[in-house]
Amino acid sequence: MEREQEALRGFLLALCCGNRDEADDLAQDALVKAYLACSGFRDGGKFRSWLFKIAHNMFLSHKRSLQTTESIDEARMLVSSSAADSGFEHQSLYLALRTLPPKERSAITLFYLNGYSVKEIAAITDASEEAVKQQLSRGRDKLRERLKL
Repeated sequence: MEREQEALRGFLLALCCGNRDEADDLAQDALVKAYLACSGFRDGGKFRSWLFKIAHNMFLSHKRSLQTTESIDEARMLVSSSAADSGFEHQSLYLALRTLPPKERSAITLFYLNGYSVKEIAAITDASEEAVKQQLSRGRDKLRERLKL
């Protein structure tokens, strides 16, 4: 678990759009949950995927209780009033990611920031490969528009 801790924190930091406190809390909870469930882990070389799946499910549960941000202006207000890492060089990406629904944000983060394949993302998120492809497509379109690319 120690080897995977930084990768997990980076994954959650991206999902939490730069909010280090939120990402660290979720990472800690995911690590505890994984530690408690590690006797049930059977998939030899895919420990990171298993850990990311736990973290992803915790992230989705956490986000269900929060309001989804609909616009970049709302996201800017949230980021400026929160503990987001304003010094992060990709802050505009975090702002745009914050406006995506959690499942699209997860697919984009896993594919582009963590290098997982569509098949691996489907396994981590408990979705079909087709659903992941749709989430990636929709997420890219929304990011392109919001970032004016």
